[in-house]
Amino acid sequence: MSSSTRRILVINVSRIGDTLLATPAIRAIATAHPNAEITCLGHPKRVEVLAHLPFIRHIGTITKNRAPWMGRFEGKRYELAFVYGFDRALVKYALRVARKVVAFRQGDPELDNRLYRVVEPPRPRSLHAVEVQLTLPAAMGIAPAGLRLVYTVSVEEKAWARHILENLPVPHSPLIGLQVSSFPTKAYRDWPLENFIAICERILKHHPSAYFLIFGGEVEKSRTEAIHRQFPEQSSLFAGHLTLRQTAALMNELDLYLGVDTGPTHIMGSLGRPMVALYHSCCPSRIFGPLDHPCFYHLDHPNQNPDALPEPSMAEIGVDIVWDRVQAALSPLDRKANS
Repeated sequence: MSSSTRRILVINVSRIGDTLLATPAIRAIATAHPNAEITCLGHPKRVEVLAHLPFIRHIGTITKNRAPWMGRFEGKRYELAFVYGFDRALVKYALRVARKVVAFRQGDPELDNRLYRVVEPPRPRSLHAVEVQLTLPAAMGIAPAGLRLVYTVSVEEKAWARHILENLPVPHSPLIGLQVSSFPTKAYRDWPLENFIAICERILKHHPSAYFLIFGGEVEKSRTEAIHRQFPEQSSLFAGHLTLRQTAALMNELDLYLGVDTGPTHIMGSLGRPMVALYHSCCPSRIFGPLDHPCFYHLDHPNQNPDALPEPSMAEIGVDIVWDRVQAALSPLDRKANS
């Protein structure tokens, strides 16, 4: 790779999951250009998931509405830029500030002709989402440097999480995190709450000192409060009370995570802790599940037709099969306790 490449820009304005799914691509870029300063611009409420990554020098925010007013007077600060997504305003900003811009085909011939490399978007569901993101650096001859998602919990965040856990009201082993909801527009991904409750009851039967940390946002309040009411002495309700990074710091201390496919599940997929995740047919694990993960147990909806109408119900994933995955994920802890 050219030693003259000193500054590289990566733009990825997306949700938590898609931001993390690009981290293997950013790591590949950094590995190929070890002397370059990499700047990442992302969604104002999501880019913080990139904080403390060792291969990123600067992070900042950008939106498609702000982009037209940015970079008008700073010249070509970057030798190279990679732009994810299909927001033309973001691509035009990159063209103002970078000498070479790599992006997916935008469908605007005039804009596409200005790109240094135009990448044809892969067919939907033909590649894992991480592999899709890697197609941009591949256009510059950059090989992958691993497929695992990357997230870094800082030393201060680890200390904060351990302080929280030291002050839980009862002893806790195993410590289990629950993500019982996706977000409102993707509610079809949610597993029935009564099934989560049934799994928790089985866990407590086999592990009486188990303790549950209930994660989520303010919009899932009815579901998270309902499960907390079922286990008031064996759970703490953190939904709606933590920042994104605080949630991740606690996740990093878990013995097991059980959740539906959503942003925090992608964070968990980057941490390497035992996890059981449930996937709807429209977003199967072969496309969105974590790769190169040491202890990942996935459960896909039995109907893998993404165009099925009405949308298949997640209730078709039974409690028994989820319980089998939970037992498998907890088995190393069981063996340690009995040794």
